[in-house]
Amino acid sequence: MKVLVVLFVAFLCSLLIYKLANGSWNLLMAGNISLAVMMCFAASGHFVFTKGMEMMIPEFIPFKKTMVIGTGFLEIAAGIGLLFNQTRQYAAVFLIAFFVLILPANIYATIHHIDLQKGNFNGPGPAYLWFRIPMQLLLIGWAWYFGIKLAA
Repeated sequence: MKVLVVLFVAFLCSLLIYKLANGSWNLLMAGNISLAVMMCFAASGHFVFTKGMEMMIPEFIPFKKTMVIGTGFLEIAAGIGLLFNQTRQYAAVFLIAFFVLILPANIYATIHHIDLQKGNFNGPGPAYLWFRIPMQLLLIGWAWYFGIKLAA
């Protein structure tokens, strides 16, 4: 839920600041700035809640901590990539694939009641998927619309 608040507040702030500074609305930049800010915010969880994020990865997958930290850096890099015309579409395609690929980890975490922030098994459980899956679809659509469609 926090990431969506960050996404929407950053979008509105970016849109208004651009309007005040340049006299016109720039949906392309506001959409990409807001997703970049949200990705950096989400990436911070990889460094702050490393243990909980490691728990989201099934037991048979090795190097969990390295994967968690590495994907945090990838999220930051992709967010930054959205800010430049030369890399925007590549970053958006990466993020779309990333959002699809992390969905199984989120499903695994909900089935096992993992509380990401506390690093324990007292999380909300499968009911969380009623929020998480639509959110993933929104993020995929956002990356496509602002990173690919408007950028073309």
